[in-house]
Amino acid sequence: MTSVQGTAVDIPTEDGVADAYLAHPGDGTPRPGVLLYQDAFGLRPHLRAMADRLASHGYTVLVPNVFYRHGRAPVVEMPEFIDPAARPEIFGSLMPLVQALTNDLAMRDATAYLRRLEESPLVAAGPVALTGYCMGARLSLLTAGTHPERVAAAAGFHGAQLAADSPDSPHLVAGRVTAELYFGHADNDPSLPPEQVQRLEETLSAAGVRHTCEVYEGARHGFTQADSAAYGEEAAERHWAALLDLLKRTF
Repeated sequence: MTSVQGTAVDIPTEDGVADAYLAHPGDGTPRPGVLLYQDAFGLRPHLRAMADRLASHGYTVLVPNVFYRHGRAPVVEMPEFIDPAARPEIFGSLMPLVQALTNDLAMRDATAYLRRLEESPLVAAGPVALTGYCMGARLSLLTAGTHPERVAAAAGFHGAQLAADSPDSPHLVAGRVTAELYFGHADNDPSLPPEQVQRLEETLSAAGVRHTCEVYEGARHGFTQADSAAYGEEAAERHWAALLDLLKRTF
């Protein structure tokens, strides 16, 4: 692993300016680009730390504030540790932001995020990889299907509503995906029930998408997020191993 430099950056979009965090190895050498999509709790110190860890393995990592239309991060103030007692109030503030980020808006933004990576002197030429958490897993899958020419690999962890019955469900882009996909699901996750896990697997297989879908037994929704009570160290380390393995196969 190498030393890492992290900086705040602004990304022009069709609807304004998205604030973001960019982490990269400190030597300034162009590295493969990774777009990291946040969970619902947003761009905060823990996500910056995740980006730094990923960058230390030799990648340039961009973490946009996908809620930028509602303000710069933190759009909703977060405690240092998100315990169960605080979650209802926090989600009361967050859910309108999540619901306002439609697929069309999110993919319009994805074009800007990918362009920022492409134009950065810190990113090596060629396709990029994606990883996303909770709602970010949905954005990762949608981006892989919307920009197949730019995305070589995409991962999602403890994703929510990835294969729902709704006409905007992200699994419906499977036929356009050319990237290799990896999904690490939380066990007994109410936001991704067993029928959706099965539907996602069957849809990806039918579309001929290279993929791996694994259920992390005993892991809770949010298991990668060390600043929340849902964190599970064993599952989180398994996620890091799977993600880095996917990236090694990609670049």
